Amino acid sequence: MPSYKLYYFNGRGRAEVARLIFAAAGEKYEDVRYERDQWPAHKAEMPLGQMPVLEVDGVKLPQSLSIARFLAKQFHLAGKDNFEQAQVDAVVDTIYDCLTKYVPIRFETDEAKKEELTKKFLAEELPKHLQNFETLGKLYGKGGHFFVGKQLTWADLLFFDVGAIILQVDSNAFNNHAWLKDNRAEVEKQPKIAEYLKNRPQTQF
Repeated sequence: MPSYKLYYFNGRGRAEVARLIFAAAGEKYEDVRYERDQWPAHKAEMPLGQMPVLEVDGVKLPQSLSIARFLAKQFHLAGKDNFEQAQVDAVVDTIYDCLTKYVPIRFETDEAKKEELTKKFLAEELPKHLQNFETLGKLYGKGGHFFVGKQLTWADLLFFDVGAIILQVDSNAFNNHAWLKDNRAEVEKQPKIAEYLKNRPQTQF
């Protein structure tokens, strides 16, 4: 049985989907969280000088998407065959299309500019992305509540996590997207996920 260590800051961020995968699979791992002031002392220990990093039996793997894909395959949350895995990846890539548009806005330091960019994102970008998510869910979900097939995959876990960010920006974002609301509700009520969400550390991000 491999031993796993996940290194990241004391926040959800880019490591949270990996934590959700561990939770859904019921697998044990060491959740190593560094505060911002601790990070400089550990930066040189990481292959690319960045986090998250997953250590498997002493070997470190960087890049959040590579970590998530590996764990999803390891714990049978990636799709039941190669084509389902490709469908899961298509959903993931579509979610990241949305994130790529929003993340620079989230880190904008000029408050007036941030407000203007957020309004534009909500009016022009977000509706298009939400429609894309729902289109893929209905196309690949086979009439169920999950994005691909009728079983939970890491695409659902990623959307659950990113959905929380979307709701912080617009609490009504999913009101016209019943399938997406149902998907998030289905993920949240999975017993192992519910237990994890109840006990996870409360953090700023």
